Amino acid sequence: MTTRRRRGEDGISFEHRGPCSDPQRHRHCPGLWRGELTVGYTGDGKRQRRKVSGTTKAAVVDKLRDLHNQLDTGITPKAGYTHYTVRQAAEDWLAHGLDGRSAKTIKKNQNVLAPILAVIGARKLRDLSAADVRQALAAMAAGYSTAAVSMGHLALKRAIRHAEASDLVSRNVAALADTPKGQQGRPSKSLTLDQAVAVITAARTLPVMELRPGLKDVRRPAALMHGYITLSLLCGLRTEEARALRWAHVDLDGDPAARPPVPPHVAVWRSVRAHGETKTERSRRTLGLPATAVQALRAWSDDQTDERLAAGEAWQDTGLVFTNHLGAALDAGNVRKMFRRICTEAGIGDGWTPRELRTSFVSLMSHQGVSIEEIARLVGHATTRTTEIVYRRELRSVITTGAEIMDQLFTGT
Repeated sequence: MTTRRRRGEDGISFEHRGPCSDPQRHRHCPGLWRGELTVGYTGDGKRQRRKVSGTTKAAVVDKLRDLHNQLDTGITPKAGYTHYTVRQAAEDWLAHGLDGRSAKTIKKNQNVLAPILAVIGARKLRDLSAADVRQALAAMAAGYSTAAVSMGHLALKRAIRHAEASDLVSRNVAALADTPKGQQGRPSKSLTLDQAVAVITAARTLPVMELRPGLKDVRRPAALMHGYITLSLLCGLRTEEARALRWAHVDLDGDPAARPPVPPHVAVWRSVRAHGETKTERSRRTLGLPATAVQALRAWSDDQTDERLAAGEAWQDTGLVFTNHLGAALDAGNVRKMFRRICTEAGIGDGWTPRELRTSFVSLMSHQGVSIEEIARLVGHATTRTTEIVYRRELRSVITTGAEIMDQLFTGT
């Protein structure tokens, strides 16, 4: 009785496509050599096979030997994956390995992978080496910042790990390569007190702003960015927190009759991240509003009411504080464009971004002697290290604290 061919056993045969002229070796017979390898059995006992073909028996033997090598290294040969490339692995990971991530996160990973795939994207994944990865990272480092290179390297490792979990490759060679140092990125900056006052003044006095000139001009009142800048700068909100803020979470009156009195405040409970969650649990905080911010938000509320009436039925009732002319959420790119224009009008140049309003808040608070622990609570940082290392900037040209204390201690000695 013929037994089943076990896992790893091969079968080689010749498939005729015409009359046989060499029954022994089929040297001149029309047709192809076929090879078959059993890689295992399914749960219902059905045999799993992989087939190869070639014009010569030696070519088929070589292909079967390659399949054996894959089995020996832990790779399960899959039909159609003989020429599976690094680019295909990256595309599969972006499509199926980032479930639950926002479209923005997927796009970011796609962007940081692009310069790497330009170098090694066409290479077969199973033939990829650590040297190939180092070459691709070095090419990326020549034109990108260190942070971008690190993100690209991490994305590549995760893409190959996704293929590794599907038994398409035996090891993750991207994990064997070190991340090279890239170009110097643009350092984050902080507004000085004079610059901050100039920006707020420019935002309040600037005439209406137009977006997308030459296409469909949309005029926005100055009160929009005046309220946005004042709130972000005086309360230290993240840009994604300010754009997701709702009027239901803003109290411009407070409750003076309460015991103790409740001042005007803003509840920072949402962001534009996936599911509306804030960056961390500590980021959910309720902050008192300075009088300047209260006035700016009142002025913007009046202008937003005018925009709602002008839009009529086209208005989208999102409940957001900062909206476009139809009530929808502000686009981050438009916010950056309007902010750069205001900075230019304030005389500090256009090399600023809205996120540096938060950096300025931290730096100005620290400059006034507020403890780093209290600042971390105000900005919603999980630890003070992020506040001190990433956000705080020294605004004094000369640090005189030590000299002043020593003068007090040793005066007259």
